[in-house]
Amino acid sequence: MVYYYIPVITFYVLLGTLAGSILCFIPALHIYNVAGIAIVAWLAARHLVPYYAIAPFFMSLVVAFSFLNTIPMTFFNTIDESAGATLLPSNAMVIRGRGAEAAILSGFGTLMGAFLLIALTPFFFYIWPYLAVIFGGHLHWILGLVIVHYIMSEWPKGAGRGKTPLKRWIEACRNCFAGMLTFFLAALFGLIFITKPILPPELAFQNIMPVFVGFFAIPSIIQSLLSKFKPPEQYNPKSINADWKDFSYGLLPGFTGGMLAAYLPAVTAGIGAMLAGHITNHRNLDRARFRPPEEEGEIIHLETPEMYYRQERNFLIAGGVGKILYYVGAFLLLFTITELTPFGTGRGGLAFILRPVFSAEPGDFFVMASTIVFSGSISFLILLKGSDIAADYAPRINITIMYTIVLIALSAIVYFIAGGWIGIAIMAATSCIGMIPVFYNCRRSHCMAVLLVPIALNMAGYGENIAKLLGLV
Repeated sequence: MVYYYIPVITFYVLLGTLAGSILCFIPALHIYNVAGIAIVAWLAARHLVPYYAIAPFFMSLVVAFSFLNTIPMTFFNTIDESAGATLLPSNAMVIRGRGAEAAILSGFGTLMGAFLLIALTPFFFYIWPYLAVIFGGHLHWILGLVIVHYIMSEWPKGAGRGKTPLKRWIEACRNCFAGMLTFFLAALFGLIFITKPILPPELAFQNIMPVFVGFFAIPSIIQSLLSKFKPPEQYNPKSINADWKDFSYGLLPGFTGGMLAAYLPAVTAGIGAMLAGHITNHRNLDRARFRPPEEEGEIIHLETPEMYYRQERNFLIAGGVGKILYYVGAFLLLFTITELTPFGTGRGGLAFILRPVFSAEPGDFFVMASTIVFSGSISFLILLKGSDIAADYAPRINITIMYTIVLIALSAIVYFIAGGWIGIAIMAATSCIGMIPVFYNCRRSHCMAVLLVPIALNMAGYGENIAKLLGLV
């Protein structure tokens, strides 16, 4: 990039931030889908956007998404492949009328992650290339360990319902069986989809769109339509219930999970958050207990220990840190060009979308780092105001009408941009698999087996043999 084009780059950074901020408020619309549409539009009219402004524009688009998708995720329960990083505590806080506080806590974590990416510049240039070369030949078995640990960590859940021990055991373990079934079906679909592409080559930029819309967007929309969930009245906080200890506790798991997701193929922030939580969480969570009456006749109250709320805050902050390291950090690594990594080590959907039309050059890293700081600061200010607006208007929005419009819009996007009726058929098939976690209370990230398993098998050199065994080649 040429530095005297700074005014033009600044304009497109502002444009990307604004576009990302607006599009983030559309429930269930993923930023990678928007990025794919944008790159197709740029290919059709290259003269409208300078080549050197492409990467800053898309970086600011993803930065804005990392900050602001917290709002629809918090207030409207919209799910993407990384929702596990922040979803559970934010839902609980929305029910208590503290949705804006949940969004802001996650936003503070995202802002910390943005500045952490800048502070890690020496690490990325002087240490990371050696680590990337060392681990590059071992990613297949590392992904295998991730898959094994992820499946094993789906622990039985249950409320003790059932008249016999067998019925109670079945009720408790059904989420485990549902999780394994979801993982198996998603992996099988991924092997078929990657080995025998169904969509034509000219739709390569959007071939994964109907898959992820079906796995994550459509099930969350159907769930919201069936449940008719309506956020209760929210209040606009003048401050947040957190201190520096909360931010320091949230930084380590957020960094660990975010970096795992940024580097390991097909590992999202939700999976990274689960792994990081198991690695870093050594603090016991006190049980809720009944406070004994101080005098005779007094009502016994249930007392929730402060540690519970601290864990809630830590989870949101760590989720914000991990989310931006996953989305933005994975793309930033594309620009870490060294003698050991001459093509960068970028991962993620955006790097995949841009690689065929864009090549990073020496010096781009610092332009992109400046883009992160500039766009991130603006996005955080928009988040503060947007959280207040969402807290005011979310309880008044007709959820049924909103999600019906979104469902129609997503179906139209898939039809016109991602393969017509073939894209609709793919979306319908993956929606059936994605509905299993909704009704059987298992992790939705099991659907990421659609990429995890084929990538791990191909890296290990077994992909072709498995495809032959399944009769795909």
